[in-house]
Amino acid sequence: MHRFLLTAVLVLAVPAAAAAHDEVAKIVADHWAWTLKNDPLLATHVGVRTYDSDLPDPSLVEQDREAAQARGFVARLNALPKTGLTAADTTNVAILRRSLGTQIELNDFSERAIQFSNRAGWHTYFADLPLQLPFFTRADYDSYLARLARIPAYAAASTAVTRVAIARGDVLPCIVLANFATSITGEIKAPTASRFYAPFVTRPDAIPAADWPDLQARAVAVIRDAVNPAYQAYADFYTRDYKCRQTIGASALPDGAAYYAFKVREQTTTTLTPAQIHDLGLSEVARIRAEMDALVASTGFKGDRAAYIAMLRSDPKYYAHSPQELMAAAALTAKTVDGYMPKLFGRLPRLPYTVREIPAATADGTTTAYYNEGSAAAGVAGTYYVNTTHLEQRPLFELPALTMHEAVPGHHNQIALAQELDLPEFRRFATFFTAFVEGWGLYSERLGLDIGIYDTPEKQMGRLSYEMWRACRLVVDTGIHAQSWTKEQAVRFMADNTALSAANIDAEVNRYIADPGQALAYKLGELTIRRLRTKAETELGPKFDLRAFHDAVLEQGAIPLDLLETRLTAWIAARKAA
Repeated sequence: MHRFLLTAVLVLAVPAAAAAHDEVAKIVADHWAWTLKNDPLLATHVGVRTYDSDLPDPSLVEQDREAAQARGFVARLNALPKTGLTAADTTNVAILRRSLGTQIELNDFSERAIQFSNRAGWHTYFADLPLQLPFFTRADYDSYLARLARIPAYAAASTAVTRVAIARGDVLPCIVLANFATSITGEIKAPTASRFYAPFVTRPDAIPAADWPDLQARAVAVIRDAVNPAYQAYADFYTRDYKCRQTIGASALPDGAAYYAFKVREQTTTTLTPAQIHDLGLSEVARIRAEMDALVASTGFKGDRAAYIAMLRSDPKYYAHSPQELMAAAALTAKTVDGYMPKLFGRLPRLPYTVREIPAATADGTTTAYYNEGSAAAGVAGTYYVNTTHLEQRPLFELPALTMHEAVPGHHNQIALAQELDLPEFRRFATFFTAFVEGWGLYSERLGLDIGIYDTPEKQMGRLSYEMWRACRLVVDTGIHAQSWTKEQAVRFMADNTALSAANIDAEVNRYIADPGQALAYKLGELTIRRLRTKAETELGPKFDLRAFHDAVLEQGAIPLDLLETRLTAWIAARKAA
């Protein structure tokens, strides 16, 4: 009797579990289809060509519609059974619920109407489309031209949202916007000199020679008659009507304090308060400063840390004398690190990356480097962008740390690998937890110690300065947005504690002012990964395998820090028991 009842229960449980798994799969599939429809550029990027001629809708009405639909997905997730899901299902549900919750919560803030930062906006993103879209067939060129023709409508809709933001006071500080107008007008060029014309310079074999002049003529016309007027109208609107503010902290925005608290939670995936993060930053600054002092003492330099950093900032031998020299040094550093990758990882991505200069229209007001992800489906490599302006402010001894963060083993390695994992598409292509992604980038800088790339005191100081830079962010970001710091206080704190040049410090502080909370993610993510590595090394002893550890960190793509901790703790326990 009891055996029969147990069997019956098991027979009933299997279909129930299967039904739960199928419902999770259905929700995930529906959500992914919804995501691609809302973001047609992402759809093209991942190889779904249904929306190839479309652009997203930036309007507040659309944001409200998507938030309401996101609530519908959350309701479906909440209706799932509490038991019977596989481990993979449970992880997918948790990540999807968290992502949707963030989208819903953001839509409740009036700050959602802020359409650009001091470094970027739709105008910079669209100018990069020639480097991000596929150009294999005639249809690819036709859909690209259709998208260019839609830019005026997108610009008008985005401008309408910004007018609402101006009326509410949801505007950026004036102090960070010195080069913003140039980032718009710098893209307004004669059609054949425009970045938008780049796909039409060289005819691919897939396009018949007889068809090429017509495509080129259409490109000239749409750039002349649609793109350039839209950019000029946007520049005119910005210079004439945009009302920036004199305050710099997020607390001065209409929902400022609550908005900053939200941004801290979103960017760090932790429950730490701004005050706790500020204190952690001060502790890290003190620790790294002691390491810097010890390094200076070990060199025999006749002076203290400040004098050593002043020497590094001023000696011409540490700087490139042309953009070509800086790019050559960056490329050589990247290829040198490539040679060590198999020593650090058991699994590497197939997608390659390249090194490019940051476009001139935006370089003057942006950071020293950044990474743009690639796409195998679109035929686009990952790109490590290097800033070649203000060469006297970009020391060569920083290149190893910079390259390891932005290219490999940092952003390119992590993001390109995530695209190839056996995970749902939304996690491979559309889930970006900043604390994980940027925490991995900062942790990757430290891997230079494992491969010996910091082979001079100057390069070691460059790495320490970069780590100090991220520790200072914890202090400066919270200082500005939660403790009423001035920009001068923030700049002075950065100058006193890092080896960064004056231009880099100014650009970085402007970035923290314009994008509250984002800069906190780096150090908090890195500290989590380092702590987990120390735990693994301590508990596993001779069983510890660095390559296996790194593979374990990256095998789930970008995930929240609490989930990373849970997974790595279980991984360590399993390795101990093996």
